[in-house]
Amino acid sequence: MELVRGSYNILPAHHGCVLTIGNFDGVHRGHAKVIAKLLAKAEQYKLPATVLLFEPQPQELFRGAEAPARLSLLRDKLMLLAELGVDRVVCVNFNHKFANIDADEFIDQLLVKKLGTRYLVIGDDFCFGKDRRGDFDMLCSAGMRNGFAVESTESFLVGDQRVSSTAVRNELVKGNLEQARRILGHPFTITGKVVHGQKIGRTLGFPTANVALKRKVVPVRGVFAVNAWWEDSDVYEGIANIGFRPTVNGQQCQLEVHLFDFDDDIYGKQIEVELVAKIRNEQPFVSLDALKKQILKDVDEAKALFNNDAS
Repeated sequence: MELVRGSYNILPAHHGCVLTIGNFDGVHRGHAKVIAKLLAKAEQYKLPATVLLFEPQPQELFRGAEAPARLSLLRDKLMLLAELGVDRVVCVNFNHKFANIDADEFIDQLLVKKLGTRYLVIGDDFCFGKDRRGDFDMLCSAGMRNGFAVESTESFLVGDQRVSSTAVRNELVKGNLEQARRILGHPFTITGKVVHGQKIGRTLGFPTANVALKRKVVPVRGVFAVNAWWEDSDVYEGIANIGFRPTVNGQQCQLEVHLFDFDDDIYGKQIEVELVAKIRNEQPFVSLDALKKQILKDVDEAKALFNNDAS
């Protein structure tokens, strides 16, 4: 899969595509359905199946820390979109200058002149351009003028629940990881680079891999049973805390992973952590000794959970 970073890197060779546009946060089952439609049209038109997305996500620019919690970073999205068979991703820097582009200019300059869109698969509630004046009807009219077809996407349901990134976030907040997995169509994972921490876990007898969470708002908090792996590694079971570590006056939300029966150096590695089950909410303890006792209980509960799953 080819990645084009920035509209200025769209070359004449990129002209001509079957396109869809969106955040694709979490790349859930609804997104997968859109991509399947995109691939079918790309095969029909003999053109690259192309996804146009934005970094940061628009609400992160407009709302900052009040934006919805992010399910997947760009790296995660690219991996999942590649697995679905997308040929090309065009990632546009979403800044205030881009946000103020007139809707007509967005269509004429980006969709028509640069990308040469021949077929557009888009949600009928999609809005774009300055003051969000561009909409589905405008795209349909522009398509008739410029020779590209526009197809709307339908909502995808799991049971009676509409599949959306918001629905995934709601299930994660409630600790319903299995339901979140059903909506996503794949496990919910968090990826990041292992960095040096305060080494407090090691002093307690539970060394942790510390992962910086490069997002404004984290979608989950608490203690979880997890699976974790990195390039060319086995899959390791463990427990993880996601939060601010109130017992040690933590100031930044981070992910700390303790892997069972593992004590190698993995600093600097890109680790992927699958949340399997929530054990409890994060809470402050009166002392490190009290925290250690709770971690022992958490480890026992996680191991029992994994043993039950294996039996």
